[in-house]
Amino acid sequence: MVIGSLFLNNNQTGYYFEKYPQKLSVHAENNPNICVLSVNSGVLFWIKSLFFGKFKNYPAIKLYGKLGIRREATAIEIIRLKGRMKSTKGLKGNSYLWGKMTFVREILFTKAEKINLGEMTEKL
Repeated sequence: MVIGSLFLNNNQTGYYFEKYPQKLSVHAENNPNICVLSVNSGVLFWIKSLFFGKFKNYPAIKLYGKLGIRREATAIEIIRLKGRMKSTKGLKGNSYLWGKMTFVREILFTKAEKINLGEMTEKL
């Protein structure tokens, strides 16, 4: 399941706009546990790491937590979403994908785990 609009707060919480992940909300009724894999997708980060055969920083992290209830997004949350999507605002697909995002689901994160990738992360 991919959630492209996950926002992290500075207090071990976060939220995502619940528009496309339809099955996730159904599963949350029975089991609110969640695991999010966050990968550093920077092109320069990967090229340098592959060239030197090692990572300067961990390439990914797994965040474990519990899903909260679905609720209406606050004005601040909508402003944060619009800010993130600002660079694609004039494109047709922007309104198709991120228009009318009105509901969020909160996440309380309880644990983080670094991703190790063999020799390339052994000195971190």
